[in-house]
This record gives sequence, C-alpha cells and structure tokens, in this order.
Amino acid sequence: MLDLDLVILHMEAETSNEIIQNLGALMFAKGYVRDSYIKAVLERERNLPTGLPIGDFCVAIPHTDSGHVNRSTIAITTLKKPTIFHSMVNPEEILNVEVVFLLAVKDPNLQIQLLKNLMSVFQNKELLIKVRDASSKEEISELLSCLDQ
Repeated sequence: MLDLDLVILHMEAETSNEIIQNLGALMFAKGYVRDSYIKAVLERERNLPTGLPIGDFCVAIPHTDSGHVNRSTIAITTLKKPTIFHSMVNPEEILNVEVVFLLAVKDPNLQIQLLKNLMSVFQNKELLIKVRDASSKEEISELLSCLDQ
C-alpha cells in the first residue's frame, strides 16, 4: 500500500490545510483519489479533527469516506517544523504535529485493519521518532512495513 511517490520528507507547510492539499494532490495525480477527495478531507478535518498525541509526540491521520477514493493508499509526510492540527480527543486542543498519515481507503473492511495497524505504530513512540528522523523514503517504507499487511 505504501507508494514511495507519496512519501515526502521534511515538507515545509504553514498549515494543516496546506499539508492535506499537497499530499492529496499527489494522490490525485496518481489516480488514487477522485477530484472531490481533498475538499472532503478538509471538510472532515474541520468538523472531526484527527490530531493524535502520543505522549509529547503528535501525529495526524486525516481521511474521509470511501466515496472519494479510487484505490486505497497512504501518503506520509514528515514535517520540517511541527504544524498545528486539532486533537481528535478534544477538538479545542491544539497539537504540534510532526508526522502526517493521509489515508485513502476504498474498502471499509480494509479501513478497520489499517487503523489497527496504525494504532500499533502509534503505540511505539520510538518507531515514530525514527520515522520523523528518517533520511530516505525507503527508510520510512521499511519502518512502516507493518502497514502493508
């Protein structure tokens, strides 16, 4: 499921919207998602934010429903500097996110398994730090090989 063209190291972005637009555009260019995908993710993120604190380390998992997806994939970016997302647990809480996993899932049954796999990654803070500090797309792919299951 991990396409190296959808892995971006040290993205420079000022806002969460910019990150979603940049990653979504890559997905769209490769035919993974429909032209409605980015707008749908941005709208969902506004109403149901996806920032997740892992201790003092924060990630975000923006996504939307399968109607905007052609083929399942994940786009991943590490950020040059932390960017603000709102917490999924407490939407009023601001989180400084360092890694973003933009999800596009066609099959709702696959989404459950993917979220389980992601949660196992998120429970391993050392792994997330290695992902954040990775020096190549291949290294990130290797570190996150569990997502391909």
